[in-house]
Amino acid sequence: MTMVERIGKFEDMAPGSARQVIIGPYRIAVVRIDDALYAIDDRCSHQDISLAEGEVLCHEKQLECWKHGSAFSLETGLPQSFPAIKPVSVYEVCVVDGEIEVRIP
Repeated sequence: MTMVERIGKFEDMAPGSARQVIIGPYRIAVVRIDDALYAIDDRCSHQDISLAEGEVLCHEKQLECWKHGSAFSLETGLPQSFPAIKPVSVYEVCVVDGEIEVRIP
């Protein structure tokens, strides 16, 4: 069964920003780049560090871990740089009636 969680208004999230949301047992980083949204695990696969606290690399569509610099694709969850070598999960995210919804399968 899919879990759907509304996490706030789209207009309240600034372009080029990331924020952490907790949905049940999941810790997720939601990222806005221009008018696009992305959702990935908020745990660097190299160490248990919050990716939402890292830098959003808008042109590359990546989120960079602040601790050791591993960057993850917001589209696939694949690491784009060392030291991380394992991917993180990505989730469906969309806007419904102006509200951001994250869906977890």
